[in-house]
Amino acid sequence: MSSDRIVVFGSIVQDLVSYTDRFPRPGESVRGNDFKSGSGGKGANQAVAAARLGANVAMIGLVGEDMFGDSNIKGLTENGVDTSCVGKTKESHTATATITVNKEAENSIVVTLGANLFLTPEVADANSSIISNSKMVMCQGEIDEKGNRRAFEIARKNKVITFLNPAPGDANMDKTILDLVDIICTNENEAEFITGIPQNNVEDAKKAAVEMVKMGPQHAIITLGAKGVLLASKGHNEIEHISVDNVEAIDTTGAGDCFCGTFAAHHVAGVSMIDSIRSAAKIAALSVTRHGTQSSYWKLDEIKEKHADFLPDLYGEFLSYNL
Repeated sequence: MSSDRIVVFGSIVQDLVSYTDRFPRPGESVRGNDFKSGSGGKGANQAVAAARLGANVAMIGLVGEDMFGDSNIKGLTENGVDTSCVGKTKESHTATATITVNKEAENSIVVTLGANLFLTPEVADANSSIISNSKMVMCQGEIDEKGNRRAFEIARKNKVITFLNPAPGDANMDKTILDLVDIICTNENEAEFITGIPQNNVEDAKKAAVEMVKMGPQHAIITLGAKGVLLASKGHNEIEHISVDNVEAIDTTGAGDCFCGTFAAHHVAGVSMIDSIRSAAKIAALSVTRHGTQSSYWKLDEIKEKHADFLPDLYGEFLSYNL
């Protein structure tokens, strides 16, 4: 396997974001205050978050033969992501996400997955070389589940770290995929879908983290919003509870993806699990202070200039060469 490459086998989505004071009720129209269009998709978001920190990132994905497809490929490339394995399909359109953000910075999202649904096992097989020669493969829940499984099978065969962010949550997901997962990262809702343990407080989340580790992964990470982040690991009885900074959020869209991509960038660079999570939580918190999804993610030089204390001591040594 390669010494440093992250491969994201995942979704690419065009974000269409409206900002308004409050969400409309059924049958109601409300006036918006602003509108932005940008690149998104959980896979692409995580790829950009890692690449903006200097990580070596390649994207495997599909878009339609339309203007949204072209603009998303361009955006990934401009952010330093290798798009040589991003294809175009005639079978469907580039995926879209219609996002509404209210004045409390909460969001509601309708996703039409389009071309992402054609990211099948055959696509993973066609890209087996880049998968097998990477340090980590990241998958999410916005594509064909069988495609994720095949990507992980190839990774496991070649001793590549597998990272799953099963978002958005699906109560019907095939949980046997967890046998192929080294690191799983969920929020509380996703943890409940996977374990069946109702999530009402931090103690419930701790139980869910322990249960997920029993299901296969070496490590289970659960993000709890303002309540912090949990880490459960095989062979460790103690569950780590990492606190997060309180910030004034203006747009939380894509914050979870920022956390995942940031964690991956740290982890492949040799930073410990705990320090990777600490920095990921801090840098994801920075993203919610800006509008947009990928455009809200901070670059390494910005962080070094304004928040150098957010980075582990070795971080620059490992990653700055790729800026």
